[in-house]
Amino acid sequence: MTIIRALHKLDGATSRGAPVPAAQVTLAETGESFAVEPHETLLAAALNAGVDLAHDCKSGYCGSCRIRVLEGEIAYDEEPAGLSGEERGCGFALACQARVRMALRIEAERMPADRPEPAGIAARVVAAERVCGDITRLRLAPEGGMPAFLPGQYLDLVTETGATRSFSIASAPAQGEIELHIRRIPGGMVTSGLLPEVRPGDPVRLHGPHGLFRLHPGDFRPLLFVATGTGIAPIRAMLAALRDDPDCPPVALYWGMREESELYLAAEIAEIGAALEAFSFVPVLSRADAGWTGRRGHVQEAVLADLSDLPDHAIYLCGSPAMIAEARTRFLEAGASANHIYADCFHFAHNL
Repeated sequence: MTIIRALHKLDGATSRGAPVPAAQVTLAETGESFAVEPHETLLAAALNAGVDLAHDCKSGYCGSCRIRVLEGEIAYDEEPAGLSGEERGCGFALACQARVRMALRIEAERMPADRPEPAGIAARVVAAERVCGDITRLRLAPEGGMPAFLPGQYLDLVTETGATRSFSIASAPAQGEIELHIRRIPGGMVTSGLLPEVRPGDPVRLHGPHGLFRLHPGDFRPLLFVATGTGIAPIRAMLAALRDDPDCPPVALYWGMREESELYLAAEIAEIGAALEAFSFVPVLSRADAGWTGRRGHVQEAVLADLSDLPDHAIYLCGSPAMIAEARTRFLEAGASANHIYADCFHFAHNL
């Protein structure tokens, strides 16, 4: 029997004060096992044991560390945002938040073998263009040539103090430049402090690539991209890569913004899409003025109104945590395959 419940207190001891023993977790696919101490999450214990389970944000938002509990019991300090109620009801859990209460047998993905190893990257600023409102398009020339990365991954920008801020790569590997789309966070050390002072030729330190958000060409399904805000950046990189794919499946892109002036990539997206065999682009505005003749409201609602064949799609979600959480839940209710929803959640650090 599988039990997943919320846990209000984990103190490593029973009510009588006796230590709680470590629990064993076994991977159903390989028979490998590792021990999890009461103070550890399942993911932390796996990584400490050298078992490289798939993971990304480690904060319960992106869903990359999703596992399926076949036998045993896990608990959470707080229910993670990156897992829908329907997924929980089917026995899925997030390893980065799960506490192990008894022996488990699980199904779990490993980190992909084709993922490039992160490393330090030295680059110089080519241009910093404010494209709309609070969004800047930062173009960088890496020293020593383009680093290896998969379209959809992100880089950390490293400040002089060693603090980092993560930004998705908007350029394709063949572009020759690293492009980052950066939304200003009021009071942010990097986005409001350092970014306005950047000039062409300035040195920039980066580290990466990071992240599991990437194309899954083995799906052989029509592709549905759903983005809000600068979540369009990694989608742009994916679209640019698909332009060179002779077997590219049909692609539908829904991009949610507030106002028409914020659709800073609309012309480029149309240009890239014209090179694809089957492409549709639907911008959706939540605060459109009276002159807007396109779609209004929330981007996930537009998808549900248009597409009745969600079970047949590979779905890529990128942007705000609220959009991703609702879209994941609503799309699953509409029959989408839980194994074919991939998400990159932009959980902002407000002090950066």
